[in-house]
Amino acid sequence: MGMKNLPRRESALHSEVEALRWAMENMLQHSTCQRFGTDCKELIAMLDDPHAWPSFATELERIETLRICFPEFSITHVPRARNQFSDFLAKNARSFHRELLFIGCSIPVWLPRPPQA
Repeated sequence: MGMKNLPRRESALHSEVEALRWAMENMLQHSTCQRFGTDCKELIAMLDDPHAWPSFATELERIETLRICFPEFSITHVPRARNQFSDFLAKNARSFHRELLFIGCSIPVWLPRPPQA
């Protein structure tokens, strides 16, 4: 799992694309993870048919380049109702007023725990 408080982008979809790129770059460095999940159906549609999204061509090209590095890359839709932990991490990352970067297997002690954890 990981989190980073990315600067606001042009749209929520731009933020989703940037977050996936960041996650892929970091998983190449820190893990053998090849499976990703998102609650954004549009992001999955973009990856399935990048030519249908010309305004994201540059971003999708970067993701496609990273995708080649994963022997068995996959991304699945995770409904928001089953994605509460990730939402909690994202909301906490946004609340920091300085750069925040975290990659690990457990919640750091300095980060508040989600209600169900």
